Amino acid sequence: MNESPIQPDGEVSRPTAQQLPVNAARVLEARGLRRVYTMGSERLEILRQVDLDLDEGEILAVVGTSGSGKSTLLHLLGTLDRPDEGQVHFRGRDLFVMNDQDLARFRNRNLGFVFQFHHLLPEFTALENVSLPGRIQGLGPREVETRARELLGEVGLAARAEHKPGELSGGEQQRVALARALFNRPAVVLADEPTGNLDPATARGLHDLMYTLARRHRQAWIVVTHNEQLAQLADSIGRLEEGTLRVHRPSV
Repeated sequence: MNESPIQPDGEVSRPTAQQLPVNAARVLEARGLRRVYTMGSERLEILRQVDLDLDEGEILAVVGTSGSGKSTLLHLLGTLDRPDEGQVHFRGRDLFVMNDQDLARFRNRNLGFVFQFHHLLPEFTALENVSLPGRIQGLGPREVETRARELLGEVGLAARAEHKPGELSGGEQQRVALARALFNRPAVVLADEPTGNLDPATARGLHDLMYTLARRHRQAWIVVTHNEQLAQLADSIGRLEEGTLRVHRPSV
């Protein structure tokens, strides 16, 4: 099912410099990231000496051809995988000195994830799906419900709170997944092809919504996308080629 973008006119414009955070603090830093996979006798170097800086409230779009390592990079930055070489620092803290259990706690408190497929639980309502991070944290039922309803309102789905995923369109399902990712007020949100399964108009609307929320909450976002046009809406664009990342800021 197709639906109209969040904005009635369907237009999306890149935020101006005046809308970007002023004197933003560095929130995420990667240095010398290298990831090699072994396939039989072959060693495949996916990432080689990747450096990256991300400030509070900054939106970085990462583009590249299929198989260039975009998802691999996102998994390393999100501590879902460990690099063969290199470091990732979150507000100055070296993440990979932590064990897996501590990393899991770190992710739950500080990172949000949005994937190409929404990964919603089909037997749960939109409200219940968004509530899951709070329930995992052991928050009180009233606090969890209040927060979940607030987020559903922010993504334009207040009236759909009691609907299950099968009763929602693809764009609505992704907005529920977005609300769930924001539940714990993460400092960094990592999105892997979040609009890959959506029609162009709905994709534009979702990107506009993500960027609006990033500005409102001063959150840093890294968005992996194959859509060059939508990538131009970000503050910075990182292009992955032959295992290296080159970052530039589009002209205003």
